[in-house]
Amino acid sequence: MKTIKISLNSIDKVKSFVNDITKFDYDFDLVSGRYVIDAKSIMGIFSLDLSKPIDLNIHTEDGAEEVLAVLAKYEA
Repeated sequence: MKTIKISLNSIDKVKSFVNDITKFDYDFDLVSGRYVIDAKSIMGIFSLDLSKPIDLNIHTEDGAEEVLAVLAKYEA
């Protein structure tokens, strides 16, 4: 598992983020405080406090480089 901090501080960023990660077959979780939600769920993302960076857990052992390259624009 790999964890990075991301920032999703606008509606357009959230939509773009969900579109980008749904291309991958890995599981992704967003962690904000004690809340953990499926990062592929746009409704779940909007239930989080998006005013500050949140942790993204990528559940993969290999291939993380490709995912990280796509997600670089969201890193906080």
